[in-house]
Amino acid sequence: MNLLLTLLQAAVGAASLLALWRLVRGPGLADRVVAIDLLSTLAVGFLVIRSAATGFWMYTDVALGIGLIGVVGTTAFATFVEHRAREAREGASAGTGETRAEQLGEREAEK
Repeated sequence: MNLLLTLLQAAVGAASLLALWRLVRGPGLADRVVAIDLLSTLAVGFLVIRSAATGFWMYTDVALGIGLIGVVGTTAFATFVEHRAREAREGASAGTGETRAEQLGEREAEK
């Protein structure tokens, strides 16, 4: 049983290194956020494995907290991307080809 838990911890560790690589190397913001989400999921997995290995079940409570924070963070990012896309569509539909942020910047510069 200890060998199995050690192998699982090694697999989670290797996956964490790959996720860190994507976090550093990711070409876009979405790739980096997905890597952070994956790291939080792997942290939950590691804590559950650690809990099973040591018998100290408080790790599962910490894992639950990390999981909830990860879900809230991913939801917040998705909301941010949706608002940004909506602003870009509104700016493009005005016929000027400018984004909403550029239009607001010009208005502030005129003041």
